[in-house]
Amino acid sequence: MSIYEFNPEDARRFGNEMGIQFRTRGDELHFIRCPYCRNKTDDKNTFSINLRTGQFKCLRASCGAHGNMITLARDFDFSLGRDVDEYYKRKKQFRSMANYPRPEVRTPAVEYMESRGISKAITEQYAITTQKDHDNIIVFPFFDEDGKMQFVKYRKADFDKAKDKNKEWCERDCKPILFGMDQCNTETSDTLIMTEGQIDSLSVAEAGIPNAVSVPTGANGFTWIPYCWDFLLTFKTLIIFGDCEHGHITLLDEMKGHFPGTVKHVRIEDYKGHKDANEILRAEGVQAIRDAIANAVPVENPRIKRLADVVRKDWNDIPHFESGIPTLDKITGGLYLGQLITLTGERGLGKSTLASQIGAFAIKAGYKTLFYSGELNDWQFQSWFERQIAGDEHTNAIKTKTGYTRYTVDARVQHDIVGWYQDYALLYDNRSLFDGSGDTEEESLLETIKTAIRQYGCQVIFLDNLMTAMDDDGASDIYRAQSRFVKNLAAIAKAYEVLIVLIAHPRKLAKGLTGEIANDDIAGSGDITNLADLVLAYARTNKTESATGAVRKLRVLKNRINGMTEDILLYFEDSSKRIAESMDDFDFDLGWEDGQQETFTEVYENDEIPF
Repeated sequence: MSIYEFNPEDARRFGNEMGIQFRTRGDELHFIRCPYCRNKTDDKNTFSINLRTGQFKCLRASCGAHGNMITLARDFDFSLGRDVDEYYKRKKQFRSMANYPRPEVRTPAVEYMESRGISKAITEQYAITTQKDHDNIIVFPFFDEDGKMQFVKYRKADFDKAKDKNKEWCERDCKPILFGMDQCNTETSDTLIMTEGQIDSLSVAEAGIPNAVSVPTGANGFTWIPYCWDFLLTFKTLIIFGDCEHGHITLLDEMKGHFPGTVKHVRIEDYKGHKDANEILRAEGVQAIRDAIANAVPVENPRIKRLADVVRKDWNDIPHFESGIPTLDKITGGLYLGQLITLTGERGLGKSTLASQIGAFAIKAGYKTLFYSGELNDWQFQSWFERQIAGDEHTNAIKTKTGYTRYTVDARVQHDIVGWYQDYALLYDNRSLFDGSGDTEEESLLETIKTAIRQYGCQVIFLDNLMTAMDDDGASDIYRAQSRFVKNLAAIAKAYEVLIVLIAHPRKLAKGLTGEIANDDIAGSGDITNLADLVLAYARTNKTESATGAVRKLRVLKNRINGMTEDILLYFEDSSKRIAESMDDFDFDLGWEDGQQETFTEVYENDEIPF
């Protein structure tokens, strides 16, 4: 594993720092000129960087430059971060200690280390000594895996905070490496123990545990990583035994992001109220050190849980409601909160009509519902929705002068209908997109959905449609944007346990083609269907099906619950904009009429009061 992992932003940053124009085409970043040959001819866009791998190439035969981001960093002095730069470029010159003899262990060092619970044998094994003229200055020599001294650190044994300036310091211009590297052997164990202080790593060694190291310059100093990376890669497991302060273990946060293998840490309870390994050794003995390391646990990831810890649920216990299409409900069991549903179909066939009708059934079931319409303004959506709620019985047909038939909801029931949905139907205000806030519609929608859930209590969301929700300028990046958007929707649906219905258009079919719509026919990112729990296609009927009188069919393309799919023939009533499986089923009951007050219209022939 390399110390560097490619980030597409590094490729874009390279173009900006080089002052070369670029644009994204699919998975590649195309540059108007090559940074190597500078395109001395009229050839343009011959140089590109792959946004998945970081590999680059120039297509001009006379140039042919190729490589990866590390190559570019070396050739153009481009920075990929401190650790990467230092690992690959090695510009810094360190003081050489190759000719320094191995330190002679002195008695004051042995006595001091024994006062810290470290035996003479371990002190001699690690060549701990004192300065020649200062018995109170303990010397810790750092040897690399080849046994060469690279770094020296000092510790004042009789440190007095009131009088002394520093407790610890190191030789200047030395290469920072891990203390104890020369004592490590992967043949003995493929686990490395890392502590903050040198005496702590010696405490681990005192307990008879191999491969104990400590960092050179404390919990916040990680300049050693580029020089010890290859050494780290020889181990499969890293156990962090840092200082435990206020319930936090030092070194852990940084190393779990750097070490490529398994990262474990000593449990808080195994510190037994002590700060570090040396305190544990002196107070509890070597067995407590052994137990602490034996009980080390992997770093917990909040996104990972034990299967056995999962709270059992039954589909019947998950809130759901009927869609209004009986066969669909028979196949799926209903529409469940926590699902992301994708509804597709050719433009103008009635996807929005079906979606808003399902929304009416969500309200009937008592769920607050948010509607987003990217194509209708607020009053148009309201008129459309109220017709579906009213039904044919409460809809008036008005002939215009041009012969067009316009339908309106009977004014006598309008109050009851509004009262029925008043606290349950919410609408995204399209006008907010032009309020000058600078947010994109995608950002605004996602944040508005979360607000509708958290503050308004919405449990069902309808988004009509994906293309109006995204800034589709025809660029290849739209697919990545769609993927992010749909991933966010799926995450919101599951995190907040809400139902989200997303309308997405299919790809344009070839002229005259009458093939059935499939999952792969939905325009845009594959994640639109991959992440959906239920995929529905609202399609035309063929000649055989049309003979039954059906005008549309609902195709269940994907059903994550049980895998069942089916084509459902549907009928449409123009006056009410209702959709049903039978011509006899348009008069379904949404419940708003239950509270309707009977009204009387009485006409008197004179002006006398009738009492």
